[in-house]
Amino acid sequence: MTATFEDLARRLRDAYAGGTVSPLRDGLDPTDADGAYAVQTINTRFWETQGRRIVGRKAGLTAKAVQQQLGVDQPDFGVLFDDMRIADGGRLDPARAIQPKAEAEIAFILGADLPDAGSTAEQVATAVTSVHAAIEIVDSRIADWKISFADTVADNGSSAFFLLADAGRPLAGLDLEGAAMEMTVNGAVASTGVGAAALGNPLNAAAWLARTLAARGEPLKAGDILLAGALGPMVALTPGDVVVARVAGIGECRFTYGN
Repeated sequence: MTATFEDLARRLRDAYAGGTVSPLRDGLDPTDADGAYAVQTINTRFWETQGRRIVGRKAGLTAKAVQQQLGVDQPDFGVLFDDMRIADGGRLDPARAIQPKAEAEIAFILGADLPDAGSTAEQVATAVTSVHAAIEIVDSRIADWKISFADTVADNGSSAFFLLADAGRPLAGLDLEGAAMEMTVNGAVASTGVGAAALGNPLNAAAWLARTLAARGEPLKAGDILLAGALGPMVALTPGDVVVARVAGIGECRFTYGN
């Protein structure tokens, strides 16, 4: 190992403007979670000093098949900043992305803090003020998406942008596990899935986030947005694409990947 965590963090920051970089093997073993989160935290703190504001967190790797693919047995998380949010019905300029992919998710907005490192799904449910259909636009600063667990964690969970349906629903009475998802691109179905894809229930993913962040001394707070993980396969984006995500019983949202 020749690169320091600071070196890797700077390399990833520079990639946003300069283009993709090789996997971070000179400073991180593929499954080094502690080191990868250390790199992520360096950049989070840097970006906060630049005026970016944290508005929530995203859970990733919530599907068992994806965990197995990357050789890990846990989800990961990334930070959501205010300037990553796209308006429902809005546009994303392709010049702001590198190799983006869209995935449909369920999102929660919290109405109460979650400071307990032992938070359960039931405790999270009591803190949720609204549930929304959501789209996350993931991107990777690692060339050709040749990522390991450590690469994606260090790269802020391969995050880029996100949007929530303007209309949210109260949690009571919703079937999160059974909620069917359909994502279309230019009117054609491109991805389907179900709420149970996110650790069996999106509330399980949210509880994992709550426990993990509380244990790190960075607990989730009222007003935070939580993206609970993909409900179906990611779809690569091409300029001009119109992407719509519909989650049965919860709502729909859309954006255009173009100027």
